[in-house]
Amino acid sequence: MTIVDATVDEAPPHRRATRSVRDLPAAERPRERLAMRGPGGLSAAELISVILGSGGGGRSAMEVAEDLVARHDGIRALSRASDLELAATPGLGGAKAARLAAAFELGRRSVAEWPSGRWTIRSPRDVFGPLGADMGRLEREELRVLVLNTKNVVQRVSTVYVGNVSASLVRVGELFRDAVRLDAAGIVLVHNHPSGDPTPSPDDLHLTAEAIAAGRLLDVDVLDHVVIGHDAWVSLRDRGVAFDRAPARRA
Repeated sequence: MTIVDATVDEAPPHRRATRSVRDLPAAERPRERLAMRGPGGLSAAELISVILGSGGGGRSAMEVAEDLVARHDGIRALSRASDLELAATPGLGGAKAARLAAAFELGRRSVAEWPSGRWTIRSPRDVFGPLGADMGRLEREELRVLVLNTKNVVQRVSTVYVGNVSASLVRVGELFRDAVRLDAAGIVLVHNHPSGDPTPSPDDLHLTAEAIAAGRLLDVDVLDHVVIGHDAWVSLRDRGVAFDRAPARRA
């Protein structure tokens, strides 16, 4: 009689225990490493595993985090992934996907908040720095106006239009509403291209020309029009459009 070895090497998938970071040596656990080194000492995957807290489907939080980073080729693209794309990762699930999406959104908002101290516009980079992370990932076009004093210090940021930013749809007077109220010296126009390509369109050029003409009538200088894409921008001043005065230069 043949005896069949009934030993099961591995439990069925529905009975497998989820691997945990507790199985790792203490020095390799992301939370312990966070406490010892601070967040700057952790890799992107380690930080994500701390946010997730635990894994699922037989995978540890660290394995899920490493998979997320690899699938999206880094955290930049991962931060733009939809809830459905995140939830498709094995071991993640809807609740953890929502937690991760919320963490990325908090990061974007922290970057987009009004800069501490004086925000002076000296170049297009000074515009993109505070606004790029927020506006570069919007799913719809937004047109914002930076209202500046005579030293090119930003006094206010106004969102004047959401939708298709077209010269035929945007009321040029709205661009100067807050500038007139604050007796401002100048404005900078900023809008995004949801496609990610910041190349100015004919409508962008037309709107800029109308704004410059209106600004001359109102004695409010239009200093630039910055178009923001995904991690990139284009300055129409740099493209050769004749604006009214140059931004303040660095001392």
